[in-house]
Amino acid sequence: MEMITYVIGHVNPDTDSIASAIGYAWLLQERDGINAVPARAGTTNPQTTWVLDRLDLEAPCLLTDVSPRFEVVARRMDTTLPDEPLRNAWEIASRTGGVAAIVNEDGTPYGLITGITLFSFLSELVVPQADGQDMRIAELLEMPCHEAADTGVPQFKAGSRIRDAVNRILRQERNYFIVVDDDGQYVGLSRQRDILNPPRVQVVLVDHNEKEQAVGALEEAELLEIIDHHRLGNPFTRAPIRFTTEVVGSTSTIIAERILEAGLSAPAKIAGILLAGIFSDTLFFTSPTTTERDRNAAERLGRRAFSAKSPLKGESLETYGEAVLKAGAGISTRDPDEIVTSDTKTYTSGELNFGIAQAEVTNLVQVDKHLPELKEALERLQVNRAL
Repeated sequence: MEMITYVIGHVNPDTDSIASAIGYAWLLQERDGINAVPARAGTTNPQTTWVLDRLDLEAPCLLTDVSPRFEVVARRMDTTLPDEPLRNAWEIASRTGGVAAIVNEDGTPYGLITGITLFSFLSELVVPQADGQDMRIAELLEMPCHEAADTGVPQFKAGSRIRDAVNRILRQERNYFIVVDDDGQYVGLSRQRDILNPPRVQVVLVDHNEKEQAVGALEEAELLEIIDHHRLGNPFTRAPIRFTTEVVGSTSTIIAERILEAGLSAPAKIAGILLAGIFSDTLFFTSPTTTERDRNAAERLGRRAFSAKSPLKGESLETYGEAVLKAGAGISTRDPDEIVTSDTKTYTSGELNFGIAQAEVTNLVQVDKHLPELKEALERLQVNRAL
């Protein structure tokens, strides 16, 4: 199975975080042929949801933890039925290196036959006369598989974390374990040595570089690259990686420039999502962090995003930019706790842990009457996150 590289933004993802993940995953696929998949470390906010719907794009897959799962060490091996003759299992074991999975007709695992279980079964039944032993073994191999199967083999769900099962596995004397899906259907087998040394999930971080803002269990993953436009944090790496941080208003700007450098043209939908990322993070070029590079990237993306076959046909930078900001504005109908947590980043400076939460509004008049409840929500956030 080809290794997946996940491109993922920070927790509490904003539009720039989602856009840069989608855009860079596309670039890695097109430029490098990498099996790159965009991911998100949390729920999309109203603005991002609106943009994805407007462009008819699916939200990136939800990935809250990059600890290796059993699915990465499961090997799909041939199976046979419990009532089939032992010679079927013998033939499978000769191809797989000594193991045959016995699976019921409904797809649920029955057990395993290994060299040890087969030898143990045969040794109890073989008649020790030399002149009749060959025939006796041949007869025994016609007996049903369920007679020799080990039905006590532990089963693990494909999506469960390996680290949570390591102690249980170490207490076992078995070399193989069964992997099933959420419905209990056979997925494959895992060897103990693979489980104890699983391949790490490959990850590219976009729009952040601090561990506190990253997907869970990042230390268990293989971090390949970071692309960001924020201050430098404290990413831990096991080996040198490609690290890019630029003085621009949006990570989507950096991704757009990478696409240009590669000599590629982004499809209309990719251009549209990157354009939304720039608009969102620069507040349609009104933020003091906005640079000329952001404006130039937006101009280039607009030519693709507003093309004749695009979902944004007929839009302009002005109309689309205003629509993106409007989709993320407003606090009157939202829960105060949701407002202060939906776009919050935590930081550490020396011994101080602090957080910054932001919410977009179309004007400041509507904010005044909500200040008391927002202050209470911030106080709850401070307690809950020990800030």
